Amino acid sequence: MTTITDRLAQAQHRIALAAQKCARDPADITLLAVSKTKPLAQIIAAYEAGQRRFGENYVQEGESKIIALKADYPDIEWHFIGPLQSNKSRIVAEHFDWMHTLSREKIAQRLSEQRPAGMAPLNVCIQINVSQEESKSGVAPEHMLPLAAAIAGLSGLCLRGLMAIPTATYDYELQRREFAQLQQLFQQLQAHYPEVDTLSMGMSNDLETAIAQGSTLVRIGSAIFGERD
Repeated sequence: MTTITDRLAQAQHRIALAAQKCARDPADITLLAVSKTKPLAQIIAAYEAGQRRFGENYVQEGESKIIALKADYPDIEWHFIGPLQSNKSRIVAEHFDWMHTLSREKIAQRLSEQRPAGMAPLNVCIQINVSQEESKSGVAPEHMLPLAAAIAGLSGLCLRGLMAIPTATYDYELQRREFAQLQQLFQQLQAHYPEVDTLSMGMSNDLETAIAQGSTLVRIGSAIFGERD
């Protein structure tokens, strides 16, 4: 039976192989361990295996984990990667280091206002609805730059890049096209904001395709922790 340490090493090996295939440096790709629904013991096991970045989808679950682990594991970097209702924005502003799913100016303003003065600005990625599915969050591509301009004017936020969840499919070519579109949008964003450095795309089932299209951060859950509880 494989351990979290084994599976983490396997995920890192997949990232390294995918990077080498497209002549990229594996060090340029960040592994975010998606720990939603997983117990503290599994997060600690991944931490002890060297993992420092963890992603949570649910506001209150994430908050409770951050509070529980803060004293003993202060160097964990916490990323919020789920949908956010405006009435829960304060929790993300006060506890997380990153927010990947920003798609509304109202939420951006709230997060900035609620970010405590003693903390660094909250790193944010604009979520793009690259598949144009009505059931998915994210802005349409043509609304990316107006939202970026609004974020850039907020002192409590730091615009870092883009995030997307592509169509759930086994169609490799469709995956590649959607990732390629996001890569083009990322380059467009960088042309306006050169400090932007994060393209958050790719998960356990499609990280190789995402890396081939320029992903700088892959969000890996089931390949490390097993299927969700």
